[in-house]
Amino acid sequence: MDIREIQNLIKFVAKSGATEVKLEMDDFKITIKTTPEGAETTYIQQMPMQNVMPQMMAPQATAPAAVAAGESPAAPVADENANYITVKSPMIGTFYRKPSPDKPSFVEVGASIAKGDVLCVVEAMKLFNEIESEITGKIVKVLVDDSSPVEFDQPLFLVDPS
Repeated sequence: MDIREIQNLIKFVAKSGATEVKLEMDDFKITIKTTPEGAETTYIQQMPMQNVMPQMMAPQATAPAAVAAGESPAAPVADENANYITVKSPMIGTFYRKPSPDKPSFVEVGASIAKGDVLCVVEAMKLFNEIESEITGKIVKVLVDDSSPVEFDQPLFLVDPS
C-alpha cells in the first residue's frame, strides 16, 4: 500500500463518519481514528520483519514435505531455544544496548547476569526506561539490533538460566 492509497483511505474514512477504522495486512497495520471535531489521527505500524521473513524465505518445495512428514518446519528452532528463557520488552519504544553512544553495552553475549542487572534501555516518549533482569543466568543471544524500534512483548534476549 503506497502513500496515495493511504491518503485516499483517510479521506474516505473522514467522509464516512466512522470514528475508528483498523486495517491489517501482512506487513503493516493502519489505524485511523477521527475525533468529533473532525480532526484525524493516523497510525501506521510496520510489522516486525521476524514475522514476515520466514514466509518469504521458506522454500515452497520443502514446506509441504515437512508437513506431510508430520513435522513443523520451526520445530528444530523451538527445541533449540526450549532450554532458554526469553526476556521480552515490557513496552513499545526504541531499544538501546548502551546507556549512551560512547559507553559500552550493558550486556554482551556470554555475559553472566543476576536478578536486577540492567540489560538494556527502552526509550518511550523521551523517557529512558532501564530493563532489569528478572532471572539469573547467561546471555545466549541478543535478538534486537541497537537503536531499533521494539513492540510490546517482543523478544529481546535469550538467557540460559543454568
